[in-house]
Amino acid sequence: MEKPNIIEYRVYGRYALFTDPLSKTGGEKCSYQIPTYQALKGITESIYWKPTITWVIDECRIMNQILTESKGIRPIKYSGGNDLSYYTYLYNVDYQVRAHFEWNENRGDLEFDRNENKHYDIARRMVERGGRRDIFLGARECQGYVEPCVFHEGESVYDQASLSFGIMVHGITYPDEAVREEEKGKMTVRLWNAQMINGVIHFPRPEECTIRQVLRDAKQKNFIPGKSFQGLEEFEGGDLFGMATDIGSDV
Repeated sequence: MEKPNIIEYRVYGRYALFTDPLSKTGGEKCSYQIPTYQALKGITESIYWKPTITWVIDECRIMNQILTESKGIRPIKYSGGNDLSYYTYLYNVDYQVRAHFEWNENRGDLEFDRNENKHYDIARRMVERGGRRDIFLGARECQGYVEPCVFHEGESVYDQASLSFGIMVHGITYPDEAVREEEKGKMTVRLWNAQMINGVIHFPRPEECTIRQVLRDAKQKNFIPGKSFQGLEEFEGGDLFGMATDIGSDV
């Protein structure tokens, strides 16, 4: 795409839990101070996603003061029964997000579905409707809400502030979206030195993260008509020969 299709939306909620993995080992989760790239990507995919496209998160603007609240939780133990833990959540979060989609070059089998205007129009409508699927702010118990916005519109408590959050998780590269040859067929975790400048976090692209570690081998999922999905009509235009036809729009 010569000009990426950009969507801008506001996502907010009473609580958020963008778990710092260092806090998982003790069983008492603690949230990062800001959302991770991967969490925002998941929110964007809940608004609209197809395997044909890949969402890239460009920026996130922190609107409300960063506050935390600890709550007593009774999580289910893997061995059965319940345990007692304290989880530290972010409280009263509100973010503006700017993202754009690109073609997933690893999905050559879905090349027939590369209709730029169609996907952009659907994504824009889904933002207006609050997303296709339920929105969660890092964890299932943290319900989020999405609505359209204009990025940089309104006041943020951090408009005149710049902060460093140190090294934190950027996200995970799965095999179906791997760009680097040495990471194809692998699952890779990415880290970065998170910075906020005048209330805005500018995310590097996944392939630009310099701190990364391959976790394990993984296979790319194949989408098979009649098994993974009902038929090519789900892609609004594909036929068995990979040709594109205009047979309507998604709702």
